[in-house]
Amino acid sequence: MSPLDDSQQLAAQLLARRWLPRSHPLVKRALIDTELWNQLGTRLAGVGLQLVDNVHADHIAVALLRPAESAVFGETGLAANNNLDIPRDGVALLVILWSLIVLPKRQRQVARSDAIHAGQGEFFATDKPMPQAASVAPLISYRSLLADFGDQLGKKLRLDTNLKLLERHGFITRRGEDIAEGPLLDLLIDYDLLAPRILDGALGDVLARAGHPVSRPEEAEQQDIDD
Repeated sequence: MSPLDDSQQLAAQLLARRWLPRSHPLVKRALIDTELWNQLGTRLAGVGLQLVDNVHADHIAVALLRPAESAVFGETGLAANNNLDIPRDGVALLVILWSLIVLPKRQRQVARSDAIHAGQGEFFATDKPMPQAASVAPLISYRSLLADFGDQLGKKLRLDTNLKLLERHGFITRRGEDIAEGPLLDLLIDYDLLAPRILDGALGDVLARAGHPVSRPEEAEQQDIDD
């Protein structure tokens, strides 16, 4: 058997691991090599998958193409609120964690990118490096999460069960008593769709009353730049 080419290696690793860090040597190359990126996309599309990439995230991943979803999940699965068998209180927990981690992270990334851009001058005006997610994503205290939202999310037993489920699916990671962004949190949830519903909806008010106000990236304060 002949050796795998780079696009085959990347496709195989993504299928086996579900996600890869942007710092992975082959991923770094694919992100700047249009031909390799297109070859990888073609190979994945051949089995009903697509690449998922987001400049605000530290990983890339794979997801089903829309035409493949019905073949995989059927009509019942497509009618469900998710296709990972996450219970409703688990989905509610996921949305809250996304709001507490991704929204502030975007604020800080945009603020720091703008600060770097402003300091580069006109010569580098088109180069706006995005700070890594790991460097700006907030950590969420488990004890605070339980105190603030435990009653709404099924008390400690349900909260612990759903946190383990979200961790297993790659949405979060645990660092002792803290909860951090997982590889898929900012990849598989549509920011453009969800953010306005939170910022302009009832959940934004609920988060604010619990002491976790959220706002749009363009409203990031100077203190985020200086963190």
